[in-house]
Amino acid sequence: MSLLVRAGALTNYSEVARAAGLDPVRMLFDAGLSPSVLREPDLMIPVERFGRLLQASATMSGNESFGLCMAESRLLSNLGAVGMLIRDQATLRDSLGMLMRYQPMLNGAKSLAVEECGDLVIIREALIAGKVHQPTRQRVELALGVMVRLIRQLLNPDWQPQRVCFEHPAPRDLSTHQRFFGPNAEFDWDFNGVICSKADLDARNPGADPAMVRYAQKLIDEAARSHQATMLEDVRRTILLLLPSGRCSMEHVAENLNVVCRTVQRRLAEQGQSFSSIVNEIRMELATRHVIESDRPLTEVATLLGFAALSGFSRWYHVQFGCSPKESRAASGTVRRQTAPSRASDASQVS
Repeated sequence: MSLLVRAGALTNYSEVARAAGLDPVRMLFDAGLSPSVLREPDLMIPVERFGRLLQASATMSGNESFGLCMAESRLLSNLGAVGMLIRDQATLRDSLGMLMRYQPMLNGAKSLAVEECGDLVIIREALIAGKVHQPTRQRVELALGVMVRLIRQLLNPDWQPQRVCFEHPAPRDLSTHQRFFGPNAEFDWDFNGVICSKADLDARNPGADPAMVRYAQKLIDEAARSHQATMLEDVRRTILLLLPSGRCSMEHVAENLNVVCRTVQRRLAEQGQSFSSIVNEIRMELATRHVIESDRPLTEVATLLGFAALSGFSRWYHVQFGCSPKESRAASGTVRRQTAPSRASDASQVS
């Protein structure tokens, strides 16, 4: 089953495309999408086509920050009823909790997690590329840009994150990132996410309206019954978040989903899947992204895929792809840049 994203994710696409010298109608058709999706934000469209559109638009326009440009004028209202529910929560913590709860209704290929590390908070976003592998830079930058825009709408228009972390390398032109995030965008990290103060999470929202929350909740619950995420989608999102931690066992996934392991096994079997096959599928997707499309050290890639040692990763890679990671990288022409040592994503490194 194809992963889906709400068509509202394409808000501002036409304006950004025209400003970049593109014909948005032609670009949509070429990506396999009808231009009418721009008028129907609640439609669900295939993630692969959404990603294809963003990547082609960035490539043809020469604008590496195309996705981020789309995020610059986003509003909570662009999330539909979920945006209404988020807007009227008592705190940012509550708003993010609702966003995580209803994320599958907005984008079935995105996972969101909030981690508290002392006085700091990491809001992680992880993306699944989909069945057809595609570069994820544009989708990642759009997602993190939207997150910062939403927080500014909830807290303060001038709010600045302490850091915005991207897995991918920096673009040649940083002007859009500097305009959007100030000096706080950093690249070649081990995760995609926003780092802010814990105090931001608990700041009170003076405009919170409990009556609107009840109304929005009713709308969403009615819609959720027809867009219920399958166990397969839930497991995929959770695996994607847990892999780099080295704790991606069925027990930990079941705990995150608040079910017992037998329930996970049974529900996956009903869809002809197993936990190990899903882990392997996601590892193959991430391996393609990090080995061929980046120059990240292979020891880091092994960790991001949940391997305790490079040797285990190399053996697995050879079985899956018929060659070593080094051979794949050499064939793709990726050359390791001389950069500073990688920054780990644990709490001691972000403070």
